[in-house]
Amino acid sequence: MVITVAGEKKEVKDGLTLPELIEQENVEMPEYVTVSVNEEFIATEDKESTVLKDGDNVEFLYFMGGGC
Repeated sequence: MVITVAGEKKEVKDGLTLPELIEQENVEMPEYVTVSVNEEFIATEDKESTVLKDGDNVEFLYFMGGGC
């Protein structure tokens, strides 16, 4: 199946779970990343059970602190 990850189309196995994708994408500090699938945020407690579908659009969002 084909999904879009951070704007890039990728061929992945059918039934890929969100934790598998996070590992496959080498996401740094996955416990701190917020994930959206098709512009809907995935709750932390739902990450483990989320199975991706053909055509899904996945974004990884990181908190960035800073300022004066």
